[in-house]
Amino acid sequence: MNTRRKATGPAMRVGTAIVWTIVAADLALLAWVAVTSLRPSRDILHHPFGLPTTPKLSNYSTAIHDGGFGQAALNSVINATVSSALAIALAAPCAYALARRRTRTSSALTMAFAMGLGVPGQVLIVPMFIGLAKANLVDTHTGLIIVYTGLAMPFTVYLLTGFFAGVPAVLEEAAVIDGAKPLRTFLQVIVPVARGGLITAFLLQFIGAWNETLFALVLTHSQNKITLPVALNDFLATQQMNGLDYGTMFAGICIILVPMLALFTWLGTRIIQGMTVGIGK
Repeated sequence: MNTRRKATGPAMRVGTAIVWTIVAADLALLAWVAVTSLRPSRDILHHPFGLPTTPKLSNYSTAIHDGGFGQAALNSVINATVSSALAIALAAPCAYALARRRTRTSSALTMAFAMGLGVPGQVLIVPMFIGLAKANLVDTHTGLIIVYTGLAMPFTVYLLTGFFAGVPAVLEEAAVIDGAKPLRTFLQVIVPVARGGLITAFLLQFIGAWNETLFALVLTHSQNKITLPVALNDFLATQQMNGLDYGTMFAGICIILVPMLALFTWLGTRIIQGMTVGIGK
């Protein structure tokens, strides 16, 4: 009875109202961005919150061709997909070993990965740029993929360690009895069981790489290598000199947002559950 009262008490009702207010404000902002992307620049300046009389779909074609968002979108897909796959391929065996070996060394290594989450990316810009420059990997997909993969390792290992720790050891014992080697046990027994955690880690890394701006801005400069956030930044810089086209700018924002919104709409529940289960173990 007391638990039910607390769950429906004034504090819970106020908290729920605040959450729904924030959700409504976010949805209204997204709707405004989408509507504004279909309006001409002059109308936006005169009536920022108006509706388009005739949807101007040419804003999107201008953004894709003149703003370079088409090539940038392809670059973002390549960098995010490959770096996410590499991060999972490297982090999964490491996390499995840390989860199964309950020693002081494994605990220290787990803590080291956890501490890596607190390292700000800004302090890594200069050493990474120097290292990639010496390897002739600046302004390349390979260089940016290496950076994204390395940046993803602390969180991915920490997250997957929780998932692998929750896999029953009985499964491994049964595989050993059947004569399976450690590598086969990991690939054919453990990985399928932890598939939900691997998918969650992949999606989180993909989202992070898709939205990343700082390293992409510093490490790429060619028009055929930049990612979507950098393309939007370059478009704004160009437009500020020649007169800002707000409709095309909002169209570019929508091109960046729509894939992430679709991803969250489709797999949002899995992502949230995966983060809760993995980190909570």
